Amino acid sequence: MITSNVTLLAVALLTVGCREAPSSDAKPSEGNDLVGAWRAKIHFTSGAFATIGDLEFMYVFNEGGTMTESSNYDAVPPVPPAYGVWRRTAPDQFEAKYTFYVTKPPAGFDDIAKGGGWLPAGYGVFVETITLAKDGKSFKSKMKYDAFDPGGKPVEGGGEAYVEGAWMGF
Repeated sequence: MITSNVTLLAVALLTVGCREAPSSDAKPSEGNDLVGAWRAKIHFTSGAFATIGDLEFMYVFNEGGTMTESSNYDAVPPVPPAYGVWRRTAPDQFEAKYTFYVTKPPAGFDDIAKGGGWLPAGYGVFVETITLAKDGKSFKSKMKYDAFDPGGKPVEGGGEAYVEGAWMGF
């Protein structure tokens, strides 16, 4: 009797919190918001990035309004991911603002041998206005990019883009 009660208790404890995995057609989150992981194709129409035809971003929009972005060109030249914030501006409408650091290549191998490398050269700021599709699985947006030197003064290279993104579901 005690053994069967212990077995039942063990089974009950093991199944607490278990739930069915979400299906592949599940919406990314309740309330049609951006929380979750997204992959997007970026098409710059002007600026330094306009010559890149296969630029992609991966975003993670967190609850609370923070975000991280990384691209398939983060290694050209080496730069860290971008970090920023996002907010809802209207139903199915959002704004994101995120910043990344720019690096400059070493002048030669001697710079690397002396402990130098890809040193800071400024930063870039993206501001994106996002329209989420009704099904919550894709978005379209307009993006503005501004480039700055290490002192915060604007430099050439900024531009505008349109973006098509999709939720990264299973």
